[in-house]
Amino acid sequence: MSAESLIDTLAPVLERLQKLDLNDAGAAKETLDLEFPLHSEFGESLRELAKRGLEEGWLCGKEAGPSRFSRVAKPEAAKGFSIDAVMLWGDGPWHRHVKGEVNCMLAWEGEPSFCGFKEGWAVFEPGSQHIPSVKGGKMLIFYMLPDGAVEWKKA
Repeated sequence: MSAESLIDTLAPVLERLQKLDLNDAGAAKETLDLEFPLHSEFGESLRELAKRGLEEGWLCGKEAGPSRFSRVAKPEAAKGFSIDAVMLWGDGPWHRHVKGEVNCMLAWEGEPSFCGFKEGWAVFEPGSQHIPSVKGGKMLIFYMLPDGAVEWKKA
């Protein structure tokens, strides 16, 4: 197993994202929840790949603060979207979504929520910004950025 398996599993999502308007975050989230529900064969495949990736060490191998993370794919390998994975159980670093951000969120321990969202999908429109935060447990988040565009807070 490897990141390529994860990219293959997310390929239909990445294909759909190419035609999805991230400026309407609510509608984009609804579309993803409807077309790619996580309580389905798609979600179970993703969860199983993630579990194996964590066990084998190729997923979320770096650690900082209340998170473990890794790069899954650069935009050129994933239909124009970077894919990163983060296991989060607190607050992450502030960042701005230059072209938007799409999050696929898997509850891992407890009853977690990510910025108020339960397991499923969250979409942030272009230009939005936040401090990513998970409360109530641990959540594994695959976040996809158009062209990998993101601005991190300068220390």
